[in-house]
Amino acid sequence: SGVKGAMLYNLFFKHPADVGETYARHLATGLEFGCTIIAAGFACVVHALVPRFFEHTASNTVTALHARMTLRRQTHPAPRAEIDYAI
Repeated sequence: SGVKGAMLYNLFFKHPADVGETYARHLATGLEFGCTIIAAGFACVVHALVPRFFEHTASNTVTALHARMTLRRQTHPAPRAEIDYAI
């Protein structure tokens, strides 16, 4: 029905379309960013235990992800002013 279709669209496709992506592209990008952040978090935990390991991993990761988001934001600005950027 139309209501179910609208609900599915809002759940899965509206946000990716708002940021200029297909669902598949948004899924891939979100998984890539998420896995990168998880890996950086793991590096932070190891660094906390052994400070000589992964001295710059987390900060380099955050810097690189920020640069990617900034570039994407320039290409596809967020549709609403209250959102700075959404992955």
